[in-house]
Amino acid sequence: MARLAQTAGLTDVQQEILSTVRDFVDKEIIPVATELEHRDEYPQQIVDGLKELGLFGLMIPEEYGGLGESLLTYALCVEEIARGWMSVSGIINTHFIVAYMLKQHGTQEQKDHFLPRMAAGDIRGAFSMSEPALGSDVSAITSKAVKDGDEYVLNGQKMWLTNGGTSSLVAVLVRSDEGHPEGTAPHKSMTTFLIEKEPGFGEVRPGLTIPGKIDKMGYKGVDTTELIMDGLRLPADRVLGGVTGRGFYQMMDGVEVGRVNVAARGCGVAQRAFELGVQYAQQRHTFGKPIAQHQAIQFKLAEMATKVEAAHAMMVNAARKKDSGERNDLEAGMAKYLASEYCKEVVEDAFRIHGGYGFSKEYEIERLYREAPMLLIGEGTAEIQKMIIGRRLLEEYRFQG
Repeated sequence: MARLAQTAGLTDVQQEILSTVRDFVDKEIIPVATELEHRDEYPQQIVDGLKELGLFGLMIPEEYGGLGESLLTYALCVEEIARGWMSVSGIINTHFIVAYMLKQHGTQEQKDHFLPRMAAGDIRGAFSMSEPALGSDVSAITSKAVKDGDEYVLNGQKMWLTNGGTSSLVAVLVRSDEGHPEGTAPHKSMTTFLIEKEPGFGEVRPGLTIPGKIDKMGYKGVDTTELIMDGLRLPADRVLGGVTGRGFYQMMDGVEVGRVNVAARGCGVAQRAFELGVQYAQQRHTFGKPIAQHQAIQFKLAEMATKVEAAHAMMVNAARKKDSGERNDLEAGMAKYLASEYCKEVVEDAFRIHGGYGFSKEYEIERLYREAPMLLIGEGTAEIQKMIIGRRLLEEYRFQG
């Protein structure tokens, strides 16, 4: 076996795409990732290269100028990109979720207006659910849209917006009580709005402000921001799908495929950690021989490799289930949960193999050690995944006593 995490049954086209992405990662991302990450610098040259490869339109249908590829192809590309630098995969992911939501739920006019430019990478997408006072409790959203003639007026504050500064299109989930009587379940009175804006920080359009970047422990380079709406006016045709009250379901559909993406990121980071660990173990000598020849290190490498293989297999299964048209929330939840947990463990084992050098910023594993924890909370915490998994299992294995 030449390398871990191989995927059986891929077409020639899929293999060619993955080979191209892998070559790009090895030549254009890995050599510069740590330096850019330490400077918290947006990887503009890398993003431009991904645009030339057509990756911003990977899953957008060909009729809109995209490549029309499957979720599996996309997830495998994300796995490769995250192996190089997880932040770059985050730039792609939020764009992809908005494009997916438009493809699945947008009106024909919205698709015609946005998707061709998103496929070309000329419009970069971001999406926003979370707020400062809530975490996983989406039903507690307080940002609100109020109908005013032919327009909606939006007010509120959103949090943890990936690509908040660099994006030019943001899908935002807010409350909209119009047409929903008192007592309506919270998730039935939410609407997704499509907000076009100028890239950058400060007031990016009247009523909309993107403050500066949030300083993070890891996941640097990509901009993570707040979003403040203060009397933001939007026409009614910027309601995703043209009908209010469907926003929660639209967002959950996007997050479901996003969880496959996060699982793919976990697989990619874990693969890179294993590569760094197994290489270092053969270079570092103690007691007269490479540490790779010590049984304790071999056991550790065996455990790491097994976790990489298991996480990859679950991620591929979740992607293929979605591509088949079936419900995949159980598989996506399992894949995201396992891949993120295993990623943390594999990275820590690689860190331990490096010994004291793993604590040095000169070594790549130090960066991975700070990046892996983000996957434990991104697109839903481990606890949320367990709730989803548990509920679905009870549906499938309902006792008929």
